[in-house]
Amino acid sequence: MRKIKCFVFYLTALTLFIVHCSSFTVSAQERIESPNYRIIFPNLNSGAGIPSSSSYILDSTLGQTAPGPYSSSGYRVKAGFQYVHSIIPFSFSISDVAINFGTLAPNTPITDSSTITISAGGAGGYQVKASENNPLKTFDGANTIPDTLCDTTCSEILAASWTSSTKYGFGFNMSGDDIPADFTSTDYFRQFADRSLGESPSIIMSSNNIGRSRTATITYKVNTSNLQPAGTYRNIITFSAIPSY
Repeated sequence: MRKIKCFVFYLTALTLFIVHCSSFTVSAQERIESPNYRIIFPNLNSGAGIPSSSSYILDSTLGQTAPGPYSSSGYRVKAGFQYVHSIIPFSFSISDVAINFGTLAPNTPITDSSTITISAGGAGGYQVKASENNPLKTFDGANTIPDTLCDTTCSEILAASWTSSTKYGFGFNMSGDDIPADFTSTDYFRQFADRSLGESPSIIMSSNNIGRSRTATITYKVNTSNLQPAGTYRNIITFSAIPSY
């Protein structure tokens, strides 16, 4: 029996957006105009942010029209920059950052999984994208376990059924919150987008709504034939969590 040890190493990437606001002074006026535009009753913010010291933290919105909380029996409005972060702070985590498939046997699929958890309070929701640096390879790059084609055909953007033990390769399945619609069951798998081929990272979770502790399980699967050369195989999966405001 050929012994094949297979490892998948993960790096998590968190994309952050930072807005820097500087204070400035303007003269209020009734109208601003040029040959190309006219602005009537302009309102320009003079500053906003979260000043702090060792003894206090202060949220501030200066110059904004009608900041403050408003509510009735049917709605609640929090108007002002200081409320942006107070709804649901953005966070992203993966339960396992290293997957070890151990020793593989021919025609015997092996699976392992991680849990992705994300919270997003931005008005535009969020996306989580994933990609691999290359297919599973030995350390010297001489041998490769290819990305799966599933039972018929699948890709980095379209899942398909993968149940046959004589269909080989490496792929993943998604289940849980906010996953793509093509993952119709736990038997449906995709390839990871391969950056070495110029493929763009693919969306594996997304929502246009705010949400707290949205959770999905990503299941990794590898299957090899009796012709696969023995060795230790690995690659790197990169996850990018992107909030939208």
